[in-house]
This record gives sequence, C-alpha cells and structure tokens, in this order.
Amino acid sequence: MSSKQSSLAALTLGAIGVVYGDIGTSVLYAVKEIFGSGHVPFTHANVYGVLSIVFWTLTIIVSLKYVTLVLRADNGGEGGLIAMLALASQAVKDRPRLRRALLAIGIFGTSLFYGDGVITPAISVLSAVEGLEVVSPHFKKYVVPLTLVVLFALFFVQKRGTGGIGRFFGPITLVWFATIAALAVPHIVGHPEILGALSPHHALRFAWEQPGTTFIILGAVVLCVTGGEALYADMGHFGKKPIRLAWFSIVMPCLTINYFGQGALLLADPDAVKNPFFNMAPAWALLPLVVLATMATVIASQALISGAFSVTKQAIQLGYLPRLNIRHTSVHDKGQIYIPFVNWALFTAIVLAVGMFRSSSNLAAAYGIAVTLDMLITTVLTFFVIRYGWRYPLALCLMATGWFFLIDLAFFSSNLLKLFAGGWFPLLIGGVVFMLMMTWKRGRELMSQAQHAEAIELGSFLEAVFMDPPVRVPGTAVFLTAETGTTPNALLHNLKHNKVLHEQNLFVTVNNHEVPWIGLTDRLEIEPLGHDCWQVVIHYGFKNDPDLPKALEGLRGRGCDLEPMTTSYFLSRDLVVPSMGGGMALWREKLFAQMHHNAGAAAEFLHLPNNSVIELGSKVQI
Repeated sequence: MSSKQSSLAALTLGAIGVVYGDIGTSVLYAVKEIFGSGHVPFTHANVYGVLSIVFWTLTIIVSLKYVTLVLRADNGGEGGLIAMLALASQAVKDRPRLRRALLAIGIFGTSLFYGDGVITPAISVLSAVEGLEVVSPHFKKYVVPLTLVVLFALFFVQKRGTGGIGRFFGPITLVWFATIAALAVPHIVGHPEILGALSPHHALRFAWEQPGTTFIILGAVVLCVTGGEALYADMGHFGKKPIRLAWFSIVMPCLTINYFGQGALLLADPDAVKNPFFNMAPAWALLPLVVLATMATVIASQALISGAFSVTKQAIQLGYLPRLNIRHTSVHDKGQIYIPFVNWALFTAIVLAVGMFRSSSNLAAAYGIAVTLDMLITTVLTFFVIRYGWRYPLALCLMATGWFFLIDLAFFSSNLLKLFAGGWFPLLIGGVVFMLMMTWKRGRELMSQAQHAEAIELGSFLEAVFMDPPVRVPGTAVFLTAETGTTPNALLHNLKHNKVLHEQNLFVTVNNHEVPWIGLTDRLEIEPLGHDCWQVVIHYGFKNDPDLPKALEGLRGRGCDLEPMTTSYFLSRDLVVPSMGGGMALWREKLFAQMHHNAGAAAEFLHLPNNSVIELGSKVQI
C-alpha cells in the first residue's frame, strides 16, 4: 500500500471515530422514540413505512445534502457553521444590511451548537446505560447515577487532552459499527421481507395515508440524523474524501442494516418496542453490548466537547466572545485545545439536563429543535454562498437548496411541537449564548467608537514629541493598539509618568479576519514612522493561534530587529463605565462591563512573556 493510500485509510478511520460517533449512536434511541411516541399504531405496514422514512431521511439529508452539496462549500479547507458564515458574509459584503442579517442568523446557529452540546452527551450516555434495564429491571435505579459518573470522568480527563485516547476512537467506533450490523443480520435473515422498506413508496404511502402522524413523528425521525452537522464541521480535520468514503463504505451501510434489523425484530416481536436496539442482542451479549455502547457514546460526546472548544476559540477570534483561558493539550496538534470555563459550564448544564429529564425518552423531547434549526440555517447560508459567492444562476441555486429548505423546515416545524415538553431547554441555552455574543460584539463596537472619538492621531503626536524629544532608553517597546494610526493610551501614560521613550517603538494592531487561515507570508505589514518607530499590523484567520512574539520574529531583516530579552510589551487595561442613554440598554452595558472585567488577559491570549508585560489602566465610558 502506498503512503498516500495508507494516509487515506488512516484519515478514513479517524473520520469514523470522530465525525460519525454521534450519528452512529442514534440507533440506540431513534426507532424506540418513533414507536414509543404513541402516535404510530403498531402494524406491519407502519413498520415498513417508518423504516422507509428513516432510510430516505438518511439518504436525503446526509448523503445528498451534507456529503454531496454542503461539503463542497469549504472555506480554505475548513467547514462548520462559522466557516460557512464567513463564506456567506464575504459573498454579500457589498450588501451591508443583508450581511448584518446573515451574521446574526449564523451567530444564532453557532449559539444553538452549545444547546446541542449539552443534549447530545446526556441522551447518548443515558441511552447506553439504560441497556442495563434490559439486563435486569433492578438496575433501573442505578442508571442516572452511573450516567453522571461516566460523564464526570469524561469531562475530568479533558484537561489532559484527547491525543492519548484519540487514537483508539476510530478502531472502537469501527468495532461499534461492525457490532450493530452483526446484531441485525440474524433478524433480517429471519424476516428478509423487511428489505422491501428500502423502496420509497412505503414512506410515501405512510405519509399519504397518515399525514398528521407523519408530521408529528418527524420530530422523532430526525434523531437518526443528529450528528449530520459534524460531517461539515470536521472537514478541516480529515478532508472531504475520507469523510465521504467513510460514510458510503462503512457508516451508512451499517446504520441501514441495524435499523432494518430493529424493524425485522418488531415484525417478529412487537413487545420489543420498549428498547428494540438492546432487545436484538442475545442475553449473553447484553452486558458487553452495554459497555461497548457506553464507550461509543463517550466517543460521540467527546467529538461534541472538542467541537465546543473549537467553536469557542473561533468565536473569540471573530470578536463575539471575550478572551478565555485556552490551554493547548498537544505540542504537535495545535487544534487540540482545552477551555476550562467551557468544559465545566457544559458539564454543569449536562448534569442539570440529566437531573431534570432522567431518561433518554424524556431527553428526546428536548432533542431536535436545536439540530433542525441549525440544519435550516446551514441551508440558508449555503444558498447565499452558491448564489453570490460562486455566482451560480438563481434557478439552479433555488433548485439546489430549496428542496432541502422545505425538508429542513418540515423537520423543524415538527420539532416545535416538542417545545413545551423539553424543546425549550436547548433553545434557552442557545438564546443565552446568543445574547452574550451579541452583547459582547456590540459592546466592543461602542468601546471602539468611544476610544476613536478621544483618539489622538499617531503621526502628528510623534511629530510633536520629537520636536522636544524625551530621553531614549535601550531596548524595544511594543505598544498594542486596537486601531492603526491612533496613539495608544499606554504610550501617553508611559511618557507622562516615566518621561522616557525606548530606542525602538512598535505600534502593533492585531486584525482577525473571516477566513480560517492566514499564512506567514501574509501575516505582517510594517510601515516606518521615522525616529525608529514603526506601525505594524498582524493578520490572523479565525483558526490561527495568535502568538505575538513569534509573529514579530518576521520583522527580522526588514529594518526592525527585536531582541526578546530587551523587548517590553505595553498594554492598556481598560475599565468600562456604563452610562444611561448609550448605545445599549443599561443592563446590557453592565453585562458587557462585567464580561470585559472577567475576560482573560490579553498578554496570555497573545502568548506574551510574563516578565516583559506592562499594563497601564484607563477608563472608557460607553
């Protein structure tokens, strides 16, 4: 096997573990919830109809929409809602009102991801541990405590990074897919007629004869495609080809076989509807299956937790969240990060979800609204990308996305029926995160406006300073400034109190852009201001890791050489003062002031050396 083939095989195996963990564990609860809803009369014809709907939902939403269409919309090789949002906003940048609307929609979709990040680990692990109830009803009282123990262990090990255990994700998930297919095969052999449900006419007949029931059960059917967004979100980690290969060669065949095995079991034994997945297994295999299912759901949860860390970092760099403490857990893979605040906030919300809902069936009522709304938003953003970014004809764009929009809308509308049964929970989480994001973004804009109104133009200020120059001291001073061409407060304070100027002075602005990556060749801009002073602009994409000292190394040979031992970094530590009649409601201004106060230190975020940082405070009224 060539190294290229070997690499493709390794990436495909990795994609099976990370990308498909969530959708792969949907078999634990999807069929159970469809028939457990009480809306579908238990008949053979209905078993065929439901299975046909499940199969064609997988085919249309995952195979056609995500694998075929959405994976094409890569942003510098990256995927996910933020990458799609950046593509869409760039595509309509000459339409400011439309761009603002798309940004708001996309950020709301990103906020919903956190609601999904709470429900998925809770329902996945809970549904796996509930397999113990099939072993013996006496285990029922241990299900919730054992679920919480497993989840605590999962969140506790996050600080150690996933590098060590990550290499086992692919093989374990591959064993899981092989197992769920093997479980189903004997039942399909016993009732081969169930394969007739592959025909779409069973789904169409069911929908035609029972339109009301069909609409209601779509809220449960969508459980079979939860995790579809991960296909797109993890594109940057594995690439399109491995994700597509894994889906068509392993994941979809195994899922289809398992769903049809559950259908065959229900034809033979209608009482198995209480938990058709675990009832497919022989008695001797139940405990090992519960253990394997728990491992598979932990892996599925890990993918979502890692995704939450990644999305948070991207949102911080795009200016929608304050700086948080971000720790790198691998010296080799910069994508492996750990954010303590996000980790324990998610865990707290998950404990709340498990404590409130207490079973996977109750959680299923909460599951779906966030997922389907995210799917709907992805479809909307895809339209703007292919219409305005790729310049495809309007009719083709409407045909390509309109069909998926109607399907997503049907699933979302059905899930709205579950709003008061638990669907409010992920929406509440998403709504709170959205409010925080928009408050932070607006607050930063107001701060920038206030600072700009009082700013002194840098060029003219330096001219005035050098008419009667202060004492020059050895070394380099790096002054961070939010806007190019303005005099940083830290310089004003330094001159006022210390009455000295360094030999070299750099006025550095860090710009974050709506693209995933900016290479080293495009990282730096430098403009000489005279008297050994330079204006420097550093550019980062939303997936780049900001490292200011490393970026400034690129100035060597460009007339400005820095010696790390004699370089000092001057930062302004702003204190936000809310005021009545400002740009936001007073409560939002107070919230922003609190967020700003608790934000992580800029020095740590930019990887500045601790012993070379000087912070000088100032007040900003918004």
